[in-house]
Amino acid sequence: MRILVTGASGFIGSHLCPALAAAGHELRASVAGCEAVVHLANIAHTSASPAELHRVNVEGTIAQAKSALAAGARRFVYLSSIKAAQADDAYGRAKSIAEQALAQLEGLEPVILRPPLVYGPRVKANFLSLMRAVDRGWPLPLASIRNRRSLLYAGNLADAIRRCLEGTVVRKTYALSDGAPVSTPELCRALAQALGRPARLWPFPPALLRLAPGLARLAESLEVDDRAIREELGWRPPFTLEEGLRLTAQWYRARGG
Repeated sequence: MRILVTGASGFIGSHLCPALAAAGHELRASVAGCEAVVHLANIAHTSASPAELHRVNVEGTIAQAKSALAAGARRFVYLSSIKAAQADDAYGRAKSIAEQALAQLEGLEPVILRPPLVYGPRVKANFLSLMRAVDRGWPLPLASIRNRRSLLYAGNLADAIRRCLEGTVVRKTYALSDGAPVSTPELCRALAQALGRPARLWPFPPALLRLAPGLARLAESLEVDDRAIREELGWRPPFTLEEGLRLTAQWYRARGG
């Protein structure tokens, strides 16, 4: 299949493009002559203004989909976010609006994927900061947290995108995850094990974590129900959480921490 991947040089694209090439697909630099488009090129953080989020994540997505249709590429895999299901901030609302717009484009065959937090080699932002803190042995006030968070390894996301391109499902929206959710303390301990470090966690009243926004986000729960893609496509993540963390830790070590 001839495929255009927008945002191919980004974090997700760096995992997806080699996976598609290894599966025998032909990657194109433009939509001309393509049979399918995977649209990754969105603003992936919540600090952008609502206007910028709408311009890039909504208007940019619609424009890309229309270009695909005009070139004869009907299959369109859109990387949304689990936050689109809640739409309780500007980022989630923009993703939700983009999803609705794609569903209304006549002739398009969209498949929408809603991942939770994605991690893996070349990860940035909060996950990288957490890895650095665990690796440096910083004491973290997270032992008292009792939450449930779903995660998704980038290699698992790449595999799911490939399956959606190769399958016959259209006009579907799927949530994704590695499997069973984990608590933040469990994640820290698993990260520590992958890095070969002790997990230095100490108890702290979770309610007081709200005073530190960065830590407060780690205390939140976000559990994903991914039964639909498993049942309808027979998809199973090729990597476990432990394997994904081990590969991420290997990358982290190779880059010098």
